[in-house]
Amino acid sequence: MKCIDERSIGTWQQTADFVVAGFGMAGACAALSARERGGSVVVLERGSGVNGSATQAAGHFYLGGGTRPQLANGLNDSADEMYNYLHALTPEPEDQKIRLYCDDSVQHFNWLTEQGIPFNDGFYKRKHVEQPTDECLIWSGNEKVWPYSELAQPCPRGHKVAVEGSGGALAMQRLLEQALRVGVAIEFDSAVTALVKNEQGRVVGVCCRRFGEETSMQARKGVLLATGGYVMNKEMLKKYTPEALFEKFWPQGGANDDGSGIELGLCAGGEAIRMERFFATSPIYPPEQLLKAIVVNKYGQRFVNEDSYHARFARACLDQDDGIAYLLCDNAVFARPEFQMQELIDAWETVAEMEAGLSLPAGSLQNTLDKYNEDADRGHDSLMHKHPDWLQALREPPFGALQCSRGEATYTGFTLGGLKVSVNAEVLSPSGQVIGGLYAAGACASNIAQDSNGYSSGTCLGEASYFGRRAGHHAISAQAMS
Repeated sequence: MKCIDERSIGTWQQTADFVVAGFGMAGACAALSARERGGSVVVLERGSGVNGSATQAAGHFYLGGGTRPQLANGLNDSADEMYNYLHALTPEPEDQKIRLYCDDSVQHFNWLTEQGIPFNDGFYKRKHVEQPTDECLIWSGNEKVWPYSELAQPCPRGHKVAVEGSGGALAMQRLLEQALRVGVAIEFDSAVTALVKNEQGRVVGVCCRRFGEETSMQARKGVLLATGGYVMNKEMLKKYTPEALFEKFWPQGGANDDGSGIELGLCAGGEAIRMERFFATSPIYPPEQLLKAIVVNKYGQRFVNEDSYHARFARACLDQDDGIAYLLCDNAVFARPEFQMQELIDAWETVAEMEAGLSLPAGSLQNTLDKYNEDADRGHDSLMHKHPDWLQALREPPFGALQCSRGEATYTGFTLGGLKVSVNAEVLSPSGQVIGGLYAAGACASNIAQDSNGYSSGTCLGEASYFGRRAGHHAISAQAMS
């Protein structure tokens, strides 16, 4: 990846107002927003079709503040409470970005529906990673989980596309149809290989490779990098996120999530931030009843409330000494996780036998269970504050243990670091200066989604679509989206 001088181009082979690298969620929404402002748009998509990470996603968008589905179900939400929640969970909150995202959330939901993405007014009330129905709303994060439930009024904000099972592919199909309908030019099998700068240092175009031939394209208003993260690039993982390179961690993303957009942004003078951050999960639910189990570390101690969002639970497991974690059940709550990412280690007739079988310190597990069972009988988890809905004493033998340890259980995830950008998705230098004419959104930029602990399903598609829109609007109008 490189950045070259415009004077070396000679004659541009193609010209457009706005050039977008990548037709994923961010790129599609940026292209549509730019067309709304009257700009000519060309999208250069490296793949032979629409097959990036968004097509693999469940299809949740994290939105709130009083959307149509929320109102239809009598749910009282506000932009302020949504802000309080996201701000509390974000490790390094950029207040203005979160504020705009929350304040504009209802309007953004309406805009997505106007582009043809279908959402019904259904509400899936059970605890699930991805509702198997076509219902829209779901509790998709830690809204009801302590301590966040005390920092913001809990409300479901996961809005899934109206299709049974995963909805990311349908969302992208509808955005593709809309883009073609409004005149966005999409060129597949076209990989951006270089950014072009003029004498003043502004990005004014790109070079791309199409079927082995190099072409140049002028961008009169701006270039957007929307090429995804870098989870498929092992060299970048080794450099930035070595913690993700453990046995039985499976990368989640498109084949072209190789960090090319991030590298292009760096070549142009941008800064990559939070590159050590990644999303990792190993869901123990569904079924819901497993939330009544407890998870312990190598010392036989609990360390997280088990009703946490699956990625928060998984991150807590990875953070334990030697990455050792076991989910312990009794006969009454035992079930096999539907995603089958944890294996049953064994079952024992007594707690003492289980303690010995797992090589836990003598008496540690018995003490932990005694305290937990006492709290469960009272209906209050004094240690981890698990919600009363999931409190149940564990006394019925046999006792089983499911493997949640790093390198033993199966984990999956993707990278979260990316280019530093403004609220309008402008790429910023290390000193905070705007790289003129260059934008970034989606997984190659760092915005709200910053780690597993603070993640809620729908954050990535939500912020990719929203900040992609802001990029397209700003590039064409040279002003912030109102």
